[in-house]
Amino acid sequence: MTWVSVLCRHRRRRAARPRESARSVMDQISAAGVAYNQDLTHKTILVGDSGVGKTSLLVQFDQGKFIPGSFSATVGIGFTNKVLAVDEQKVRLQIWDTAGQERFRSVTHAYYRDAQALLLLYDITSRSSFDNTRAWLTEIHEYAQDDVVIMLLGNKSDMASARAIRREEGEKLAREYGVIFLETSAKTGLNVDEAFVTVAKELVRCSVQLPIEPRFDLQDVMEPEKESSSCCGFS
Repeated sequence: MTWVSVLCRHRRRRAARPRESARSVMDQISAAGVAYNQDLTHKTILVGDSGVGKTSLLVQFDQGKFIPGSFSATVGIGFTNKVLAVDEQKVRLQIWDTAGQERFRSVTHAYYRDAQALLLLYDITSRSSFDNTRAWLTEIHEYAQDDVVIMLLGNKSDMASARAIRREEGEKLAREYGVIFLETSAKTGLNVDEAFVTVAKELVRCSVQLPIEPRFDLQDVMEPEKESSSCCGFS
């Protein structure tokens, strides 16, 4: 069984331990005698190489649909606002979709500085996009705030027949950097909502500086993966 680290970056990593009965985030806040400000807007940025599916992931989350072949490479920066219900509380995300091309990196760096969460995507059918996640993580640690929430996403999990990166490789990298990890499919919607909800819960926890709860069991935040194949890539 795999245990996934869900941490603000400035917090000390802990060794994995057996899962205890989890309390809701709002139960933790109530017990700690603090209040979460529902008027906060959390700047959340999607980063990763061009073509890994950042725009498609955002459209799937925002609109609940996949539009094959409809997106050219993102130029510059765009964003959408989304309000999530987390334990009966509203969590407001402002989600920014960034360009993955090298010529736009300086623009992306500027947006790191006031981001509360970063979702770093790679394409499970592309070895280079996975290898480049280390460079992205280096940039995040250089330019982002110390308490930024980081999630690593292996996208295009529906393309199992073309898989180049094993799930275990993503899990190992996430453990190395102490970040959250999931595999997603912008096409089928697998784990897309779960990714953003998990990030939202951690943003709430970090915003009120709650102590770290027992780690998530990966099965708590992942939908069962459906076997599927695809011959076509998407952006």
